[in-house]
Amino acid sequence: MTAAPPAHARLKRRIRETLASVRLRMVWWFVVVLAVATVASVLVARQVTLQRLDERIDQELIQEVREVELLATGNDPDTGQPFFGDVARIFEVSLERNVPARSESILTFVDGRLTGVASGDRAPRPESLPIADWAILDEPVRSRLVTEAGAEIEYQAVPFRVDGSPAGVFVVAIDREVEGADTDAASIAAVLVGLLMLVVGSLLAFRLADRILTPVRAVRDTAQAISESDLSQRIPLTGDDEISDLAATFNEMLDRLDDAFAAQRRFIDDAGHELRTPITIIQGHLDTLGDDAEDRARTLELLDEELDRVRRMVDDLITLARSERPDFLRAGPVDLGDLTRSIVDKARGLGDRVWTLEEAADEPIWADEQRLTQAILQLAENAVRHTAAGGRIGLGSAIEDGDVRLWVTDDGAGVPPAERERIFERFFRGRDGRRRSEGSGLGLSIVAAIADAHGGQAMLAPSAGAGATFSITFPLRRGVDR
Repeated sequence: MTAAPPAHARLKRRIRETLASVRLRMVWWFVVVLAVATVASVLVARQVTLQRLDERIDQELIQEVREVELLATGNDPDTGQPFFGDVARIFEVSLERNVPARSESILTFVDGRLTGVASGDRAPRPESLPIADWAILDEPVRSRLVTEAGAEIEYQAVPFRVDGSPAGVFVVAIDREVEGADTDAASIAAVLVGLLMLVVGSLLAFRLADRILTPVRAVRDTAQAISESDLSQRIPLTGDDEISDLAATFNEMLDRLDDAFAAQRRFIDDAGHELRTPITIIQGHLDTLGDDAEDRARTLELLDEELDRVRRMVDDLITLARSERPDFLRAGPVDLGDLTRSIVDKARGLGDRVWTLEEAADEPIWADEQRLTQAILQLAENAVRHTAAGGRIGLGSAIEDGDVRLWVTDDGAGVPPAERERIFERFFRGRDGRRRSEGSGLGLSIVAAIADAHGGQAMLAPSAGAGATFSITFPLRRGVDR
């Protein structure tokens, strides 16, 4: 008795099998693709948000400068008169009218001195800004700076001139960090949503992979449960998708295998039974063989007949076995009329009967001439065994509705209705005792195999009275069937 592997070995094997499983690989690749897509979408969204932040800050700076410039071209609200280049008054009125945003500071300078400040609640403080540098500007500046506290400031400084000389400076400064707080919050929210989708997507991927692979595992388990003697296992069908189609196809394959194995078993049982009879006869006569010359001659003649029957049965079994092979037929161009007339000539030697050529279709077909000759002569031999001397046997061929039909008809006793359904089965014999000694019970099965190999079938025509008509039909092909 084989000892079971230790627990740690089983655990290692199970871990290895799990890591190598198709389900885990499917989920892994799905998670990787989803994670890459999530990261890419977050980065793209953040980049777009930052770009819009830059555009918004630019618009706010430009708007503040335009407002003061527009104010300078108008009148003093107190006097109703133009400002006449009074920069200090322009800046004063501008600060009175302007309400800075929470991240915005407005500073005004006149003659190099800071004269006014208006700031939002989270705007940069004046002491953290380069006031001395801005006070003496004589050219417009749009730039960015970082304070000692680490704040990133976007600003725009515009000098105002009187008679061509700088008289004052108007500065708008915006704390970029405060302005971009919403952007950061949106990025964090996007990351959280992406992580949530990654987790949910991974769970769904695991469930989907399990759903997809369940029928595959069922196929594996069913295949493992199948033995040579038991093909009854089937995969339960659920759903209506490609996986269900796979399971249905597998079940159909098992049905065909089950039928084939059942037929094989029946064939082996029947063959063993049929071969056992002549062997028993031969063995029995050999055991009782005496010294009398006449008795020995009769015994040897009987043994020769039984051995000939065994030989014929073996030949028929070999033919039926070969009928399952793809090279059973050697098809080629055949003139149906010439084939029919040739078969009639050959059949005349089978017995003293009235042989009649009922019809011959002079048409070119694509078939195996030798196998068709074998099948029709087998039907003719069968007709001879079931008709009396001088009986009528007719042979013919025709093209009917795109099919080739060859037949043999006789005026014998016919086939009883109870035997018609089984007449082409292997080793089946009717109630006519003559067939047991003369035939192997495989002749009509060989005819059916030849017809099937041509893509057709062997048939027994319905008959209300005496006589029987056997035929084979198969699709008409005038060239190579590819």
